[in-house]
Amino acid sequence: MTGEPIHFLDEPIEAVYTQPPVLEKEPDCPDGFTWKGIEFQVVELLAEWRDNRRRGRMARNMSLEHAERAMVKGSWGVGRFFFRVRVNTGQVFEIYYDRAPLSADDRKGHWFIYLERAVGN
Repeated sequence: MTGEPIHFLDEPIEAVYTQPPVLEKEPDCPDGFTWKGIEFQVVELLAEWRDNRRRGRMARNMSLEHAERAMVKGSWGVGRFFFRVRVNTGQVFEIYYDRAPLSADDRKGHWFIYLERAVGN
């Protein structure tokens, strides 16, 4: 069982896959990740969920009807895929893939380590 958050991080990571996801913008949990030069191997997927909320300027550029549908289905460049994982060090992290492009030249999403959770019994 996992406990309360103990460190809020929200820093970029590099996801590692033995087999790349079929759909790049809808990834499965990675097999591992690199954070600050340290490689972590995912040994257990504890939970996963998706958040299709529109943020910032994107939250205001859609009619209510379309926004409600987008919350369920998602829309281009919007959405986060969250994974709570136990890694080879025994630590429990929440990581996520953010589909939002950074610019016209960088249209791919990016991976982040969101927080570390206390490990409990």
